[in-house]
Amino acid sequence: MLAAMPPTPTPTPAPGAPRARERGDACPGALRLHSADDGHLARLRLPAGRLTARQVEVLAHAAETLGDGRISVTSRGNAELRGLAGDCGAELAALLAEAGLLPSPTHERVRNIVASPAAGLDGLGAADVQLWARELDERLCAAPWAAALSGRFLFVLDDGRGDVTGLGGDVTLVAVAPGAALLRLGDRTVRVAAADAPRAALAAARAFLTAAREAGTGAWRVRELPEGSGVDVRAALTTAGIAAEPVREPLPPHGAPPALAPGPLGPASLHVLAPLGRFTAGRLRALLPADEVRFTPWRGAVVVGADPGRLSGLEAHGLITRPDSPWVGVSACTGRPGCAKSLADVRADAVPGRPGLPLHYSGCERRCGHPHGDWVDVLAAPGGGYLVDGAPVPRTDLTPAVTTARTAPRTAPRTTR
Repeated sequence: MLAAMPPTPTPTPAPGAPRARERGDACPGALRLHSADDGHLARLRLPAGRLTARQVEVLAHAAETLGDGRISVTSRGNAELRGLAGDCGAELAALLAEAGLLPSPTHERVRNIVASPAAGLDGLGAADVQLWARELDERLCAAPWAAALSGRFLFVLDDGRGDVTGLGGDVTLVAVAPGAALLRLGDRTVRVAAADAPRAALAAARAFLTAAREAGTGAWRVRELPEGSGVDVRAALTTAGIAAEPVREPLPPHGAPPALAPGPLGPASLHVLAPLGRFTAGRLRALLPADEVRFTPWRGAVVVGADPGRLSGLEAHGLITRPDSPWVGVSACTGRPGCAKSLADVRADAVPGRPGLPLHYSGCERRCGHPHGDWVDVLAAPGGGYLVDGAPVPRTDLTPAVTTARTAPRTAPRTTR
C-alpha cells in the first residue's frame, strides 16, 4: 500500500522546445512517502483545504506520534507531515482512512482542488464553490480514468471574488451571476451553467488527458502540452452532455491574486496564518472548537463557526491574526536540515522586514513553494549569505534588505526566476 519515493529529476527542455517527461509522476502522497534528510514526508490532499474537527485532531495526533510534531500547509492548501519513520506507512494510512481522509487510495494524489476559502461565509462571491469542491472530489474519486492525472494537476474554483483565480490552475472555474460559471483550460474559456460546473471541470480534465496521450510527451500539466496540441474543451463538454458557450473575454491572466487577510471573516468565522506555513500540533488544536477548518493557499486556516473574539487567544498561541503583521506573506521552503539540496537553514534565518510584497526564502535554486505573481526572492548563496532579488546580502543585513525589496516601487513585476 505504501511505497518510498526516490527523488525524481525534472528534465529541463531546450529553449522553445516542449517539455518531455520520460518518467512517471513521483509526487509524494499520503501513501507514497518521500525520503528526506529529516525522515520521510507525507503530503495529504485536502480538497478545498477542508477538515472536520475530528480530522484536525487526527492530523495533530499523527504529527505528534509519527512525525516531528508539525503540520506544514502548502500553497495549495494541502498538508504535509515530516520526520516520519520509513516503516510508519501502514499506521499512518489506517489513521487517515479511519478519519475519512483517504476516500480513494487509487486517487489520493490527484485530489488537488483549491477553492475560495471564505466562500459561503462573508456574503461575498457569486456561489458557494466549497459545495462545488465537494461534488468535484466525489466525481473525481469515482472516475477510474482520473487516477491517471498527475499529482501536480490542479483544479481551481473561485467564487467570483478573484482570490484564487491566479493560482495557476490547469482547470479553473469562476462563479459568475446569475447561475453561471466560466471554465478555463489553457487559453480557452467557456461559459457553463453553475449546476454543471463540477461535472464540466472533470470533463475538461479528461480532455487534457486525451490531448496529453496524443502528444506523447508525458505532460503532467496543461502548460506542458506542446504548441499546437490543443485541448478540445467544447467537444469534451458536448460528449458529457454539458451545454457551453465560448467566451471572448478571457479570465484574468495567471498573476498575483489578492490574499485573504488574517482577521475576522463574517459574523462567525476567522482567518489566521501559520508562521512560515507551519502549525505545531498544539497550534492546530488551538483552532478548535470549530464547525470545520479550511487550510488556505496562503498557508493559514479559516476557522468556521468561531467567534472572532477568539483571535487574541490564537495570537497568544503564536498564530498571525492581524493584517498589519510583518509576517503576513512571508514563506520559506523546508531548508536545512530537512532538505539535502538546501544551502542554509532558511527558516531560522528568515526575517520579515516591513509589510509589503510577498517574501519567500529558498535554500536552493529550485525555490520550492514560492508564491505566484510578483514576490521578493531571497535565495541562499554558496558560502553563506543570500541573494535578495539577485543582489548579494550578508545574513546579518537581511532585515534592511528585505524591507527595501518589499516596499520599494517596481517598474515591472518580477515573476520569473
